[in-house]
Amino acid sequence: MDAPLADRMRPQTLDEVVGQARWLGPGAPLREAVRSGHLRSLVLWGPPGCGKTTIARALAAETELLFVQISAVLDGVKALRDVIERAEIARRMEQRGTLLFVDEIHRWNKAQQDALLPHVESGGLVLVGATTDNPSFELNAALRSRLQVVHLDPLEPEEVAALLHRALQDERGLAGRALQVDEEALLAVARASAGDARRALDDLERCAEALADGGTLDADAVDRVLQRSDIRHDRAGEDHYNVVSALIKSLRGSDPDAALYWLARMIAGGEDPVFIARRLVIFASEDIGNADPRALQVAVAASQAVRLVGLPEGRIPLAQAATFLACSPKSNASYKGIDAALAEVRRSGALEVPRHLRNPVTSAMKAEGYGDGYLYPHDHPFRIVAQEYLPAPLRGVRYYHPADHAEEKTIAERLAWWRKKRAQIRDEES
Repeated sequence: MDAPLADRMRPQTLDEVVGQARWLGPGAPLREAVRSGHLRSLVLWGPPGCGKTTIARALAAETELLFVQISAVLDGVKALRDVIERAEIARRMEQRGTLLFVDEIHRWNKAQQDALLPHVESGGLVLVGATTDNPSFELNAALRSRLQVVHLDPLEPEEVAALLHRALQDERGLAGRALQVDEEALLAVARASAGDARRALDDLERCAEALADGGTLDADAVDRVLQRSDIRHDRAGEDHYNVVSALIKSLRGSDPDAALYWLARMIAGGEDPVFIARRLVIFASEDIGNADPRALQVAVAASQAVRLVGLPEGRIPLAQAATFLACSPKSNASYKGIDAALAEVRRSGALEVPRHLRNPVTSAMKAEGYGDGYLYPHDHPFRIVAQEYLPAPLRGVRYYHPADHAEEKTIAERLAWWRKKRAQIRDEES
């Protein structure tokens, strides 16, 4: 039985690798490391199908290093010891170095990662790890500091299409079949892969097998064969954080179209709709606040609606909330105000509550002067009194600075009028 098309078409050299030009193009870091013979240990970080294993194999081939692969999912420290022994034998008997490729390196715990340290430091082997997760979070600091992080990108649709063209023309691939493929079909396969070359080649092979010899593969045939709308999205990994970050920044930038796109990405990728709604509620207060107090009401209502109806109908209140928030005036004054007040509490500690603000709920408290001198605003003109509400050391401090537009402009004008009236009352009493 033939190996899968993706394995048959795996590039053998760096020149055959498609994409990743910033690392493998002329004068790029990995290309120069190979040329100079100074390849150092590194970790290849990128999404599935972007070429991590392929690049590791090509690096070993072009530097004439013995290639050894282990999986952090299946293998542990015992397998690592066996590799180290083999590497030492190859060094002594063949004067040949070893490139150890550890797939899914983020799956190893701290102790297992620490077992790599002495061998990376001594140069006894070149370690190339592969991970789909951010090394900053998944690798311990000691190991990460000894590795060059190579961040690989998902392939662009045009790059994937180039790989598919190669597979159709290469004897290792599908050249032996009388298969007619139009350009739109190839682009449809490429787009459906979300930058994953392995997935694209597997899909092309499935499409080819579904057609009789001499058949034509067009975009409609691709849709019929694949019948897939899955979107690359890791609900617990970096995609999760990147896409929600794009949603929030689009809302903050008042771009409803971008907000709807990133919202759709999250929904199509299987993101928890309650999580999305929770982020919209936070945004409504953090970035809009009193510039339009209705924003929080809309976001909370959308959150309740999502819990009530679920998906797919829940996409509609989420979209309503997202477009309302994107189109609302923006102010982070409340957000900045509470952070400034929290910073004050951390700096100055628990300052005494002024006695006139304390509630004399017992006779002993009243005897201590609790509540003495408190002025009830409703008993005074304009409901305004010249009374201090902050602890004495903080008198005159302001944490809330309303924006100069939308509803907060009115709030700012009202606050300014109140302060002016208080100052007049103080002058009259003095």
